[in-house]
Amino acid sequence: MNKTLSLPIFAVCVCLFFTACIQDTDFDQAEDIALTPVVELDLIYFNLRASDFFDTINSNPILTVRDTTEIKFLDDSSLQESLKRAEFYFRFTNSIPRSFQVDFQFLSETNDTTYVSGTSVSEGTSTTPVITEFVENVEGDDILQLTKANKVVVSVTIPSSDENLEGILNLKSKTTYFLEY
Repeated sequence: MNKTLSLPIFAVCVCLFFTACIQDTDFDQAEDIALTPVVELDLIYFNLRASDFFDTINSNPILTVRDTTEIKFLDDSSLQESLKRAEFYFRFTNSIPRSFQVDFQFLSETNDTTYVSGTSVSEGTSTTPVITEFVENVEGDDILQLTKANKVVVSVTIPSSDENLEGILNLKSKTTYFLEY
């Protein structure tokens, strides 16, 4: 390569190096960075038959059916500090010709109630099942109470039942946790 050509190229590179735009970097801004992951988990699911609401041996209606599900996800201390909001989504499909009251009771390890919620489910028919959706948002002071829970008790109450009742009540649910670190 020619020395007369190398010198101007070198001079241009040096000028560009010293005159290039450089934005001032404020490393204190690193403390302002927040990670906000969103975690979706399945929560509760069940299929209750109409026959679950009637005791055929004693010929008596069973008006409330209960089930308990552990929710171990909430017992992590770093999660408890980072949880900003939780959203519960419940989808019921009912082909039983009765309405239902469904209550959710969140309990601590010592069985103390930390949070409660509930909804009603519309009646359906075997030919036309009815879908009822329910969303519960938990935030603020309630989120602290929710994080103390390690299980949820679901109580499904029917107003009346008999041995001829037919159909199924199905529940699918999920929880979305909104975190900030």
